[in-house]
Amino acid sequence: MRTWEHYEHTADVGIRGYGETLEEAFENVAVALFDVMVDVRKVESKECREVEAEGEDLMALLYNFLEELLILHDTEGVVFSDFEVRIEKTPDGYRLKAKVYGEPLDLKKHEPKEEVKAITYHDMKIEQLPDGRWMAQLVPDI
Repeated sequence: MRTWEHYEHTADVGIRGYGETLEEAFENVAVALFDVMVDVRKVESKECREVEAEGEDLMALLYNFLEELLILHDTEGVVFSDFEVRIEKTPDGYRLKAKVYGEPLDLKKHEPKEEVKAITYHDMKIEQLPDGRWMAQLVPDI
């Protein structure tokens, strides 16, 4: 069963993650995000970072989570391929804590593809599918 994919969108590329849980769907859409930028199969889990995000709803939580990852990529030059996400409901919405694994970007090894400029709400959906799995998707700004 597919855990993430890119889907065609008029001028950009959409990213979609699936999971048995909401957390898995968030993990897999993060993999899809980094695979837009590099070949994630070549990213080794040499470093671990802890990321936290909050959101008033699940869409804001996903946006803020992916934005934190993009900020780490842009400011520290790291790429990630493995994610461990925990989501909890709070009185104000949701809180996410994640361990993210990757390594510094190596242009020869990771084969850069597209530059993701920003996370967007464009075509964002988070839903539980009829088979019980979760799906999270959006179109980042490339």
